[in-house]
Amino acid sequence: MLTPLVDIGVNLTNSRFDADRDTVLQRAFEGEHAPLSALLITGTSIEESRNAIELCEHYANQYPERLFATAGIHPHEASQFDADSESELRALARHPSVVAIGETGLDFNRNFSPATAQERSFAGHIEIACGVALPLFLHERDAATRQLDILQQHRDQIPQAVIHCFTGEKSALYGYLDLDLYIGITGWLCDERRGFELQKLAKEIPLNRLLIETDAPYLLPRTLADKPKNRRCEPHHLSEVLRTLAEHRSETEAELATATAANSRRLFKLPAAIN
Repeated sequence: MLTPLVDIGVNLTNSRFDADRDTVLQRAFEGEHAPLSALLITGTSIEESRNAIELCEHYANQYPERLFATAGIHPHEASQFDADSESELRALARHPSVVAIGETGLDFNRNFSPATAQERSFAGHIEIACGVALPLFLHERDAATRQLDILQQHRDQIPQAVIHCFTGEKSALYGYLDLDLYIGITGWLCDERRGFELQKLAKEIPLNRLLIETDAPYLLPRTLADKPKNRRCEPHHLSEVLRTLAEHRSETEAELATATAANSRRLFKLPAAIN
């Protein structure tokens, strides 16, 4: 039997889960295919970070010590980062459900916020993470050089960090690994159109730096034999990410399940798994 998995990135506040969130969690925690032991709800704005925390509180009795949150402002929303939002984020960061600061980082692919605003927000998140001694939950698209430069400047202060949904090139991967970061792998790996480069790089990630996630409701694994009609990714699909990852590495699914779960609990200081 596989070690129960930890999904380090779920957008559970997304409206696509509003109609059946209870059922989604039941499938995740009680399903027959590699049930999860914990998941992290991603905060992408002040409002969504609040909502993530509220979900943790709402399900605390039903699923004790299984739901956790991140608190942050996504680089797409970086223009919202100001003195008021920074103060609010500092307060949210101290909630007991919050185990990481972010989603933060740089996205020069779509530039929904100006680069200057993104860098200002990123610097603020780093300062907050250092102040509360929580790891960073990082996003990056087409900005590896600048993101690595900023992280390097703060290397001695940053508690730890994970590059969430890594899809970059080899140089970026090794740059993040040189900074002792963790690497998050999603269903992007399962995409025969876009995931080829990641499939080649997957085996080069040290086992003790490897994490897995769904980024649900996005990135439904294309390798699923029975795809849902609504095309929505759910946390219980993490088992497919695990299965595909094993195809591109030397470890078995069981070995990867044990390692990635342990890595997640170490990075985010999660309590021991509930049997």
